[in-house]
Amino acid sequence: EGKPAPPPPPPADEAAETEASGESSEGTDKIADLESQIKDLKDNLLRSLAEQENTRRIAQRDVANAKSFATSSFAKSLLDTSDNLSRALYAVPEELRHDHENNPTLANLYEGISMTDDGLSKAFAKNGLVKFGEKGEKFDPNLHEALFEYPDPEGEAGNIGQVMKVGFMLNKRVLRPAEVGVVKAP
Repeated sequence: EGKPAPPPPPPADEAAETEASGESSEGTDKIADLESQIKDLKDNLLRSLAEQENTRRIAQRDVANAKSFATSSFAKSLLDTSDNLSRALYAVPEELRHDHENNPTLANLYEGISMTDDGLSKAFAKNGLVKFGEKGEKFDPNLHEALFEYPDPEGEAGNIGQVMKVGFMLNKRVLRPAEVGVVKAP
């Protein structure tokens, strides 16, 4: 009658190809989506591991600082004892310090105080507490507290000329600045 004949069905191979290409694009999309999820999960895992490592490093540093400086208040309380021992040593005239023949009591007292001061200094050093601030050192406001300035033709301007109290550092941190007199330019 007047109708055109329907097109013949495609060969079996062509139909399979068309179906496979539809599945193939669907499968490619799923693979890309899964790869993207894997990439995101790896990124999150690496970030979590990095954060965990940073937290561990910070905790270790805090513990180390706590150990290093836990003794600071105890050490500060002993600084006056060290100062008093030094003052006692300097109070004995130099010519009498080792005069066991004419002044045995004073010489023995000086020797005992000296040994005590040495023992205390060794205990300080063993625990990270060291003295600083000597005549002739360059003045450093981070380490020294200038109590006064004075002209001294024999000293170099800007250097320490007199030490009133030695300073102390605990594990390379200033516990007490040295109290000093600084030589000024004439």
